[in-house]
Amino acid sequence: MKAINRDILKLAVPSILANITVPLVGMVDIAVAGHLDASAATMIGGIAVGSMLFDLLYWNFGFLRIGTGGLAAQAFGRDDRKECARILARALGIAFSCALLLIAVQWIFIKAAFMVVECTPEVRELASQYFFIRIWAAPATLSLMAFKGWFIGMQDSISPMATDIIVNGMNMLMSILLAMKIGFSGIAVGTVIAQWTGLLTAVCLLVFKYRRNTISHLDVDDLRGLFKGTRSFFVMNTDLFVRSLCFIAIYIGFTTISARYGDLLLAVSSILMKLLMIFSYFTDGFAYAGEALSGRYIGAKDGPMLRATVRWTFVWSMGLAGLFMLIYHFAGIPMLRMMTSDVAVIEASGEYMPWLLMMPVVGCAAFTWDGIYIGATASRQMRNSMLWATVAFVGVWGIGIIWLNASMGDGVRYGHVAMHILMAAYFAHLLARTIYLSVRTSYVFGHITENNN
Repeated sequence: MKAINRDILKLAVPSILANITVPLVGMVDIAVAGHLDASAATMIGGIAVGSMLFDLLYWNFGFLRIGTGGLAAQAFGRDDRKECARILARALGIAFSCALLLIAVQWIFIKAAFMVVECTPEVRELASQYFFIRIWAAPATLSLMAFKGWFIGMQDSISPMATDIIVNGMNMLMSILLAMKIGFSGIAVGTVIAQWTGLLTAVCLLVFKYRRNTISHLDVDDLRGLFKGTRSFFVMNTDLFVRSLCFIAIYIGFTTISARYGDLLLAVSSILMKLLMIFSYFTDGFAYAGEALSGRYIGAKDGPMLRATVRWTFVWSMGLAGLFMLIYHFAGIPMLRMMTSDVAVIEASGEYMPWLLMMPVVGCAAFTWDGIYIGATASRQMRNSMLWATVAFVGVWGIGIIWLNASMGDGVRYGHVAMHILMAAYFAHLLARTIYLSVRTSYVFGHITENNN
């Protein structure tokens, strides 16, 4: 078992180091916005809604990372380097095509989005300003999704780590510098510069590490027939697209519901979500390891190693869950102070900190199972888990708000209690994912049994 733990850590630790920088970017953006002006809550709300708009866009294309990673891992397990190269080339072609489409429909999208998203006029203006600048990073952003999935599938966590650190480090640096020079819009400009820098980095790593042993396997005929498999690629990832829509529904629901109760509670919910994301990105390091190794052993038809991968990946990720419960308990309030100097936002956020203590326990299994199921390319099961998660989120929120309206009416504490119900709904969606994926584990192991026949 030393070998499997070594492989897990070899893949997980670089991913964790890279993932640490991801929530830091969001935290820095919020911190910069929160210190730009006296109206800190409005600035934070502008960043939150603007970022949500891109999540609304980009989560639809999550299959570029998920599908590419699972397919590449299984091709790697079969030692089919030509297919590995085809998978990357196809994913990059699709990424650029989709990005150009997003740029073309940006005005239509923003109009449609604000027919659904409710926020104050001030927040809407800032979010729109942020969106119309950052959209020009779309080709780089979608291509980086494909690169990250492919690198992980190739059992390489160093390359995506290097790319992420450069992207996120550049993002933080440029956002701070440009915000000081040109104000709020500098945050978005910094993101655009960082994304294109990251794409250049990924291309350089590809040429340096894979030109001879993988990319060289492609020939002219392969390139001419590259998109013959595009239709099947999209068909396979239809389930993942539905899964992404469910994520979007929950995330938009969380943000838009928060916005209904004013800029203060919108800022509170945004900060709490960023703090939760810190844990999820740590856990995702082990999820990526589980994805790479499970896909590899499914491709190699090695059942015992697949079972060992699942077991030890969970041991490591559950240990992280316990650690983060302690971090949120002892350092939660200091972390709030790092993100904003607005006393009202800090005091209001403190009321909801107990929810953060519970999230790692129920979320850990969901995040880790996601990685295992991605490696198994079990798209239907992943789709179903999110459908049930959406039902749980909507159900808890609906029942809770009906109870609140009946018991409190429009009392002074109405908005604050509604936020507790919203946090409970988010907790319920994580619990539903965990339960469903845990019950359906027979599919992952049955998948390898079928391959052994």
